[in-house]
Amino acid sequence: MSEKFDLVVLGSGPGGYVAAIRAAQLKMKVAIVERERLGGICLNWGCIPTKALLRTSEIFHYMSHADSYGLKVEKASFELEKVVKRSRGVSGQLNAGVKGLMKKNKITVVEGTGKLTAPGKLSVTQGDQVRELEAPEILVATGARARDLPFAQADGKRIWTYRHAMTPETMPEKLLVIGSGAIGVEFASFYSDMGADVTIVEMLDRILPVEDADISAHMEKTLKKQGMTILTGAGVEELKSDGKTVTAKIKTKQGKVETQQFSHAIIAIGIVPNTNDIGLEELGIETDRGHIKVDGYGRTNVPGIRAIGDVTGPPWLAHKASHEGVVAIEHIAGNNPHPFETWNIPGCTYSRPQVASVGLTEAKAKEAGHKIKIGNFPFIGNGKAIALGEADGFIKTVFDAETGELLGAHMIGAEVTELIQGYAIARQLESTEEDLMHTIFPHPTLSEMMHESVLSAYGKALHF
Repeated sequence: MSEKFDLVVLGSGPGGYVAAIRAAQLKMKVAIVERERLGGICLNWGCIPTKALLRTSEIFHYMSHADSYGLKVEKASFELEKVVKRSRGVSGQLNAGVKGLMKKNKITVVEGTGKLTAPGKLSVTQGDQVRELEAPEILVATGARARDLPFAQADGKRIWTYRHAMTPETMPEKLLVIGSGAIGVEFASFYSDMGADVTIVEMLDRILPVEDADISAHMEKTLKKQGMTILTGAGVEELKSDGKTVTAKIKTKQGKVETQQFSHAIIAIGIVPNTNDIGLEELGIETDRGHIKVDGYGRTNVPGIRAIGDVTGPPWLAHKASHEGVVAIEHIAGNNPHPFETWNIPGCTYSRPQVASVGLTEAKAKEAGHKIKIGNFPFIGNGKAIALGEADGFIKTVFDAETGELLGAHMIGAEVTELIQGYAIARQLESTEEDLMHTIFPHPTLSEMMHESVLSAYGKALHF
């Protein structure tokens, strides 16, 4: 006999559990289905534990350069087991927090593997037990998983995905990172700061290829200065492990194939949506290259079945999934929300230095036909950045020359992942360059560079 609900959510990541909470707030009877741990990949194996690791490497970097601040640290070192334990502890604390939120909002948590069996029906299997759930609305939020190289699957010992890279048993001596998106660059940054010799291989012509070209160029220059080897326009054609080392055949930009040995390798070439064996084909739910096709309210082509988050396609970001979830629930409740759009989603990379952006790059703005004005302001011109010992980086703003619309903002440097939301709010409120120029920014702060970058676009920068 089926258990009846107003809404069943399949997957408890930042899209699924946020949607479930909002639905419960709107007095819906909600069940959420999860086969692993509440919080999904982001909380357990992605956003949160990686930031804990990166915080450790940041502090270790400062310890190793204590003399720059007039401090003395004798031979800074670390215990890898404790580093990993702290990261897992942070994840565990937040997992417990999500459990608490489910209980607080009276959401039924169903453990097991869910599969759509008909519109409005979901079967959940846990061992020998099967539970049948029924609801007029089912929300699919199954997320995504790491993509393997077709010729080399991760073994967890020497060839890693992001999951393996978060719980290393030994510290890599010489590390190969395949792929230079946010995940690849973050792990490269962590392991380099912890002492590994890191090589990044990227098929495209620049690292962080979705970012503005000026940001990518600055990041490559900075990472090389930190000691990393960066190979762009290159590809790994073969990857083999003998249990002790990893041998890679790398085709360089010049077309030469070189054989190199590494202690470990991380595969960070993207993700694959978790759409297998959840009943999509049987119900005729449309997909595009594996991702579920949805409209601005998360609706699929089958009435009563919606989808949100990574399973629906890029950008693959937790905050995008959460917002999609809220929009979908508000729409189910008849509250007439604005349909979800991707034009104003900030992106962040938590490496050293950090990278953050929102809106159009300079190239995309030109492609869209805008006449543009560009503003740039370097960290070296900011008193707070100099005082922090973080004078490397810059902020770039892109405006429509005719209307003053803020088309995009791009940052690289210390704490820019915290600064970017200022520009996201400005874009959401349709602020013009004049609004931003007349806004008073506190001194001394890093945020003053945001103001100066706007002024720079119009030839009015004061401090550089």
